[in-house]
Amino acid sequence: MNENPLYPELNQLFGVYLNEDCSYWGSTIEAIVGCYKGDRSTGSIKGILVEIESFWKADSYHLDAAFEEANGSQFDPKLWTHRTASFLDELKRLLNA
Repeated sequence: MNENPLYPELNQLFGVYLNEDCSYWGSTIEAIVGCYKGDRSTGSIKGILVEIESFWKADSYHLDAAFEEANGSQFDPKLWTHRTASFLDELKRLLNA
């Protein structure tokens, strides 16, 4: 994700955990998000959930395009068999687990 000051936790998740070196953290979204959760405070987890909702609300009519613009070629939910909406839903599910 391009560094966006509105989304510091999403920047962290995509910049450190869900990047080209994601296999260091695991081979599934569940494992990778689990590592992220283990390294972050409860406040950070709450923060990323707010950021996901904010991102979604800000760009709900063109979510795929907004996500692609924010991430460029650094991350594509299709690689994990998701569209942007289902990927964000999956992140919220895993972060709330």
